[in-house]
Amino acid sequence: MLVGLGLGPGNPELLTLRAVRLLKEADGVFVPGRIAHDLVAPYREPVVLDFPMTEDEAKIRQCLEANARKIAPVAEKGLAVFGILGDPNFFSTFSRLCAVISETHPGIEFRTEPGISSITAFAAAGGVPVNEGFTVSDGTMSDARILLKVRKPKEKAASLRAEGYREFVLVERMYFPDMKVYRDDELPEKSDYMSVMYARK
Repeated sequence: MLVGLGLGPGNPELLTLRAVRLLKEADGVFVPGRIAHDLVAPYREPVVLDFPMTEDEAKIRQCLEANARKIAPVAEKGLAVFGILGDPNFFSTFSRLCAVISETHPGIEFRTEPGISSITAFAAAGGVPVNEGFTVSDGTMSDARILLKVRKPKEKAASLRAEGYREFVLVERMYFPDMKVYRDDELPEKSDYMSVMYARK
């Protein structure tokens, strides 16, 4: 098993309790650089992997394959943790790493554990109250939306389909013991106030 673990925005006091537990339990911990190393080091001495900042896709692929070879033996036999700043599902290296490992070591399972993302950390650090919808981008136009507090998911999905959206994921009461995840045609008529929907064209 390989777990992509969010380490937060960089302050060691913003590591989650779950992150600390997984770092201690892991059979091996891997990080992409010095900042992540310093966050993890009080709990485990990690292996620092090379992820060069370059636009050379051939070089990136070569490094991803080399890193996959280091992680795979641990993930095949036990729990490997890849600690990354922010959140492993937001504009991160983890998804590309998983794609390579899926090709080269198809038996390895993956999951992610969230950290405090830069989006919510920014609002706190900058004193910005976010009380309306907003757009998050890496500079490119997006075909995806994230909607909070979706009480009528099937109805909402129907209206979004009219706008060209085709892929839907609803997470209800996330990380509570009764959490439920619905996809596409499984969407219920009604859902809890604590529900988040992802929609993509």
